[in-house]
Amino acid sequence: MTERLDARRPDAPELPAQYQPGEVEQRRYEQWVAGGHFRASAQSDKPPFTIVIPPPNVTGSLHMGHALDHTVQDSLVRRKRMQGFEALWLPGMDHAGIATQNVVERQLAGQGLSRHDLGREKFVERVWQWKAESGGAILGQMRRLGDSVDWERERFTMDEGLSRAVQTIFKKLYDDGLIYRANRIINWCPRCLTALSDIEVEHTDDDGELVSIRYSDDVVVATTRAETMLGDTAVAVHPDDERYRHLIGTEVELPLTGRRIPIVGDEHVDPSFGTGMVKVTPAHDPNDFEIGQRHGLPALTIMDERGVITAHGPFQGLDRFEARPAIVAALREQGRIVAEKRPYVHAVGHCSRCRTTVEPRLSLQWFVNTTPLAKAAGDAVRDGRVRIEPAELSKRYFAWVDNMHDWCISRQLWWGHRIPVWYGPDDEIVCVGPDEEPPTGAGWRQDEDVLDTWFSSGLWPFSTLGWPERTPELAKFYPTSVLVTGYDILFFWVARMMMFGLYAMDGRPPFEVVALHGMVRDQHGKKMSKSFGNVVDPLDWIDRYGADATRFTLARGANPGGDVPVSEDWCQGSRNFCNKLWNATRFALLNGAHTDGPLPATADLSTVDRWVLSRLAHVTAEVDAQFEAYEFAKVCDLLYHFAWDDVCDWYVELSKPVLAEGGPAAEVSRRVLGHVLDQLLRLLHPVIPFVTEELWIALTGGETIMTAAWPVADRTFVDDAAEGEVGTVQRVVTEIRRFRSDQGLRPTQRVAARLAGLAGAGVAAHERLIRSLARLDVAGDDFQASATLAMPGEVSVALDTRGSIDVAAERARLTKDRAAAEKEVTQARAKLDNPAFVGKAPEPVVNKIRDRLAAAEADLVRIDAALEALPS
Repeated sequence: MTERLDARRPDAPELPAQYQPGEVEQRRYEQWVAGGHFRASAQSDKPPFTIVIPPPNVTGSLHMGHALDHTVQDSLVRRKRMQGFEALWLPGMDHAGIATQNVVERQLAGQGLSRHDLGREKFVERVWQWKAESGGAILGQMRRLGDSVDWERERFTMDEGLSRAVQTIFKKLYDDGLIYRANRIINWCPRCLTALSDIEVEHTDDDGELVSIRYSDDVVVATTRAETMLGDTAVAVHPDDERYRHLIGTEVELPLTGRRIPIVGDEHVDPSFGTGMVKVTPAHDPNDFEIGQRHGLPALTIMDERGVITAHGPFQGLDRFEARPAIVAALREQGRIVAEKRPYVHAVGHCSRCRTTVEPRLSLQWFVNTTPLAKAAGDAVRDGRVRIEPAELSKRYFAWVDNMHDWCISRQLWWGHRIPVWYGPDDEIVCVGPDEEPPTGAGWRQDEDVLDTWFSSGLWPFSTLGWPERTPELAKFYPTSVLVTGYDILFFWVARMMMFGLYAMDGRPPFEVVALHGMVRDQHGKKMSKSFGNVVDPLDWIDRYGADATRFTLARGANPGGDVPVSEDWCQGSRNFCNKLWNATRFALLNGAHTDGPLPATADLSTVDRWVLSRLAHVTAEVDAQFEAYEFAKVCDLLYHFAWDDVCDWYVELSKPVLAEGGPAAEVSRRVLGHVLDQLLRLLHPVIPFVTEELWIALTGGETIMTAAWPVADRTFVDDAAEGEVGTVQRVVTEIRRFRSDQGLRPTQRVAARLAGLAGAGVAAHERLIRSLARLDVAGDDFQASATLAMPGEVSVALDTRGSIDVAAERARLTKDRAAAEKEVTQARAKLDNPAFVGKAPEPVVNKIRDRLAAAEADLVRIDAALEALPS
C-alpha cells in the first residue's frame, strides 16, 4: 500500500512494518489481567451473562478440541462485555479421578512402589503434591490462547467449596431415596480396577469370534465370549418359539462342568437370531442378569477383578483371553463345536481411559435412580426452558435422557470424593452430610469407594457459584446463559448437569442454551489420531502463526453441531488476514485517518464514503444476527470478506487518489476510514483479540478495545444507490484487471484505453478512479484498439495493447493454462460423479470439490475469451 508519511497525525503512533504476534500477545494479556478486565462482579447492576468453562482434566494439555471450545466461548463473552453485560467466564479444572490416579501410580511404579505401599492417606497426599507441582498445565496454555476468564474465580472439583457441594447433594439424594446400593451388573475395567458408567465405555467394532456350542442334541448356543459359559446357570428360549417350547422346564448338562441347568422361556430372546437359544450368565452379562432376576437364577462369578478365571477346574488361573481359546479347544475335543466364525466383527466396549476391554461384572455398587431426574431433564428442553443449538441435535439428547439407565456412581479408587457413608458393626448404614459428625466407636468404617468424576462435574454450574450457600454470585449469575461444548459429551456432561441443576435449584435449569459444536478434524475430514499421524498441536500453531490466526482458523470452520476441518494452510491464510488488517491500519495512520469528532454530514460524503458506510451497516447487522444464532463460521466469513474485499481491496484503493490530492475531501476520507476501521476492529475483537487490541489502541488512543462499545448497525447509512454505483465501478475495474492479467500485462504497466457508456451506467463521475485503479491512460492521437471489452450497463472499454505483449508467448501461456483447467474439470467431475465419494466424504470436502469444479469451468470461459481477444 502507498504510504504518505507527511500526512500522519502528530499524536498517532507509528506501527512497526510487520505484525509480530509474539511481541504483542503476552504483553497485552498481562495488561488485560492487571487491569481487571476479565473480572465480573456480583454487585454490578448490569445484566448478567455467564459461561462456566467445561473443566478440563487436571492432567490435560490444550488440544485442538479445547482450542475450538475456548475460542467460541471467549468470542461470546468478549462480545457480551462490549454490549454492556456483566460477563462472567468462570474457569477451573476437573480432578479426573481415574486419569490422575493412573498418572501418580505410574510415577510410584517407576520408584518400585504401589499405592498400597503408601496407604490411602499418604497416596492422596502424593496426588495433591503432584497437582501442585505438575497439574494444571492447561491453565497457562489457556492464557496463550487469549482466554478472558475471571482467574480470581478459578475452581477445582476437589476444592473445599465444591467438596461441600458434593457431600450436600449426595445426602439430599440419599435422603430422597434417589441414591441406593445394590448388586448390579456394571462395566468393569480390569486394568483400572474400577467400575465405569455407561458413558465411560467406548464401543468399537472389533474382530472377534462367534462359536456355536452343542450343549445337547436339542440345545445349540452361539457366543462371542466362550469363557463365560463356565458361569452359565440357564439356557433361554422365547416362550412362543414352537421349535423349543417343549423344552421349557427341562434341564441340560453344562459341558465341561457337569452342572445341570434349566431351560427357561423369556421374551427377551430373539427367535430369529442364531439358533434362537441363548446361554444365560447372570453374573457376566447385563441382559442375562435381567433374565436371571426374572427367573430366580443364581449368579455365579467365574472371574476376579483382573479378568482371571476363578471357577474351579482346568481353566482356573487363566486370563480371560487365555481361557477363551482353551475352552473352545476343550469343547472341540468333545465334538461340541458346531461352527466357528473368524473374524466376527462385533461391538466391544473399551475403557475410555486405558482402552482395556471392559468386562460386565456383578458387583455391589452405589447407583443414582435417574428415572425422575432424567424425565425432568427431558421436560426442560421440551417445554423450552432450555434450547439446544442446533435444534436437530435435540433428538440425540432425548434419545439419551428418555432411555437412561440408573447411573453407577461408585469407583474403586482413592483419588476423588469419598462416599460419605459409614457402616456400623451391626450392619448399620449412616449417610453423613457436610455439617454432621460421622459415627464413631468400634466397628464403624467409611465406604472405601469414591464418586464418579462426572458426579462432581455435574454440579459445576451452581457449585462454582457457591451452592449450597445462597451467595450473591449464585443469585446474580445462575442460571448460566449458555453452555458451549462438543456434541460428543452431550451425554457425558450435559445430561448430568441438567439432572442435578434442576434437582438442586428447584426446577431452574443450569443454562438457557446448549450450543453444540463438532469435533476438530483434518482438512480431509478425517478424525485426528496419533495412529493417523494427523494430530495438530494448537500451541505449535500459536508459536508459528499467533493465537489470533489459530482462533480465526477454528472459528471460521465452526458451524453449529458440525465437525470442524482445519489445515495448516488455512492457519497461514488466517495469519495473512491479520497481516492485512495490520497493513491497512498502518496505511490509514500514515495517511492521517482518525476517530476524532463526529462523522461528516451526509452531504459532505462522497459516493465511495457512503458506499462503505452502507456496507458497514449491513455487515454489522448480519454479524449480530449470526452471533445470536451461534453461526461462528458465518460471522468470520462475513468479517473476512468485508475487511479484505470491501475495506482493504476497494475502499482503501478508491480513497488513495482522494488522499493524495489532499483538501477537504481528503479530510472526510480520513475520518470515514478511521470510523470504518474502528468499527471493524471492534467487530473482529471477540475472535481475534490481540491484533485488534494493538491496532485499535493505535488508531483511537483508547485504553482497551475490551471496554469499547459493541457496534450497532446504523440503518440511516444504508444507501442502495451508492452501493449500486460503486458496484458498477467494481465490476468494470475487475473485468479490466482480469483482461490485463489474461493478456500477461504487468500490474503496474499502463495501457491506453477509451471508455464509453459510463454516463449511461451512472458512473461517469468515477472515470478518473476507474483509470487509476485499472492503470489506464487516456487515448492519444495514435490510439488503435486491439481489443474491446463489453461491460455491465452498456459500458465498453477499448484498449491498445500493441507492443505491450508477446502475442505468441501469451497464446502459449493461455493454452497451457487451458489444459490445466480442463484437467481440473475432469478430475473434479469424476469425484462428484462417484456416488461412493459423495456419500461417504464429509460435506465440507464435497463442497470444496464442487467449488473447484465451478472455478475451473469459469477459468475455461475466461481463458477462451482471452485467446479470442489476442491479436491475430
